[in-house]
Amino acid sequence: MLAPAQSFVGIVFWVVAIAAFVVEIWAFIDAVRRPAAAYTAAGKLTKQKWLIILGIALLFGLAGAVGLVSIIQMLPIIGFIAAAVYLADVRPAVRPYGGRGGSSSSGPYGPW
Repeated sequence: MLAPAQSFVGIVFWVVAIAAFVVEIWAFIDAVRRPAAAYTAAGKLTKQKWLIILGIALLFGLAGAVGLVSIIQMLPIIGFIAAAVYLADVRPAVRPYGGRGGSSSSGPYGPW
C-alpha cells in the first residue's frame, strides 16, 4: 500500500537531484567563462580555487543525480551549497569585470 507513495517520493528526490546538478553545471560553466583577474579584483578566491571547488561540487552532484548517493546525504547538499554560494556571491562580484557575454548593464543599443 505504501509502494506508490515511496516511488513518488523517490521520483521527487531524483528531480531535485537533477535540478541541483543543473545548477552546479551552470555555476561551473560561468566560472570558466570569467577572466582570472576578475576574481582577485573583486576580492574573492582565485579562479583556480573556485574551479576546484565547483568541480568537486559537480562530482558530488553527479553522484546524487545518478543515484550513487542519496540526495539527502551530505555530499550532494554540500555540492549544491558551493554552487549556490558562487552564484549568489561570487558571480555578481566578478560579472562587471567582463568575460564572454559582456556587461549585464548594456542592452543591444548601449547602456540602459
